[in-house]
Amino acid sequence: MFRIKRLYTFVLETFLPLLLATYSVCLFILLMQFVFMHIDTMVGKGVGLGVLAQLFFYAALTFTPMALPLSILLGSLMTFGNLGEHLELLAMKASGISLLRIMKPLIYSVLVISAISFYFQNEMVPRAQTKMWTIMLSLRQKSPELEIPEGSFYKEIPGYNVYVRHKDKKGGMLRKMMIYDYSDGFENAKVIVADSGKLNMMDDKQHLTLTLYSGTSFQNLNTRRTRNVTEKIPYSRETFMLRKILIYFPSDFEMADESIMGSRETGKNMHELTTYIDSVQYEQDSLAIQTAELFKKQVYAQTFKGERYYTASVADAKNDSLFAQGLDAYYKQLNIDKQIHYMQQAKSRSERVLSEYNYSSIQQSDSQKQLLLHSIQFEKRFSLALSCLLFFFIGAPLGAIIRKGGLGLPAVLSVVLYLLYYTVDTFGTKMAKQDVWPVSEGVWLSSILLGVLGIFFTYQALNDSAMLNPDDWKIAIQKWWAKFNKKHKSYK
Repeated sequence: MFRIKRLYTFVLETFLPLLLATYSVCLFILLMQFVFMHIDTMVGKGVGLGVLAQLFFYAALTFTPMALPLSILLGSLMTFGNLGEHLELLAMKASGISLLRIMKPLIYSVLVISAISFYFQNEMVPRAQTKMWTIMLSLRQKSPELEIPEGSFYKEIPGYNVYVRHKDKKGGMLRKMMIYDYSDGFENAKVIVADSGKLNMMDDKQHLTLTLYSGTSFQNLNTRRTRNVTEKIPYSRETFMLRKILIYFPSDFEMADESIMGSRETGKNMHELTTYIDSVQYEQDSLAIQTAELFKKQVYAQTFKGERYYTASVADAKNDSLFAQGLDAYYKQLNIDKQIHYMQQAKSRSERVLSEYNYSSIQQSDSQKQLLLHSIQFEKRFSLALSCLLFFFIGAPLGAIIRKGGLGLPAVLSVVLYLLYYTVDTFGTKMAKQDVWPVSEGVWLSSILLGVLGIFFTYQALNDSAMLNPDDWKIAIQKWWAKFNKKHKSYK
């Protein structure tokens, strides 16, 4: 009967609770960062808690692959730091158990977590990102909650700027109002001044009713578009006791079409990314062949066709397809008018070819950009899943070296290492997006760095190196300081 060794269960029971706790902390930090970045979109829209709960749920699913590497790094660092601090790791090594054997159950666990992370990125994250950014787009398109402040202009009503000096909170009456109405365009803007008014939402939740009392409206008579600076502009003035204005202001929350976000590279799985990359690459190759044929037709066939009289002989004309043997001599024997004519003709033809190529390059630039983004997203699925395993081979040996548990030194080292990884990953991805580096080099640069660090720390831990042990550094510094003081006193 298969049974897990007691050593393995002990290590797993130590690691898994710490992994769950660090994952919760890392996911919470990422969610808070997301909220701080998009707080203006969420606040002031009057949406219910259900919509915000859906947004946070899909955001948590989206950020799970990003939180896993950091949580594995911090969890493995704390696990082996605690084992080293409590001398449990020393007891295991004294009984003849190597560090790799102690790490063995955790390596298998992290491999399973990496596979789950890859599957999660391929199946769940695209749908979650599509849902999340669809809700964000819907929140951006929704009109803000109607709350007119006192003493400042309110610009959230489309086509109107409303100023209210004082608000009667009990009756809802607005006092000393000034309204700039540019709903018919800035050229036909109106200025309305009213003693008081009231703003109400209609039952259809799509329109506002602005009721004004005892006011005056002004409007320029735009009879001519151009006027002199000193010329007076006629305007109309109208005094009213009561006026009602109907304003279109939809307040219901409507979900946007998911196909808008689903067509982006973040909303596609591996099969869809591969299909898109292959189709766009085929299209790019076809356009390149077509452009080459067009260049050959416009530049070569139209410029170097027919008989050229500036060749040295008929034999030279047969050998040289461009007929360029005596071009300079032929050009110099022409009169000045012919020379100017040929130069202008060459200039106009080159400008036409250049404009056509500029148009073709603009036409292909968007496809090339999308191809880069899809290729980066394809490579990211593998590199992000692999980073879980690489971070474990950094955290576990480093924890065995420093022999410090808790949230002190392990948390500091984890944040420093993750910031280093994030900086290098952002830099490489940016180089790949700008097409400065190949996609494989830009995306995998951070993984190569993690691999080098993992090999280095694992080698140091397996050989019980004291190079990274803070206690050994502290003892060495104390010995050096005592030796320095002793020499200083004897010198005196």
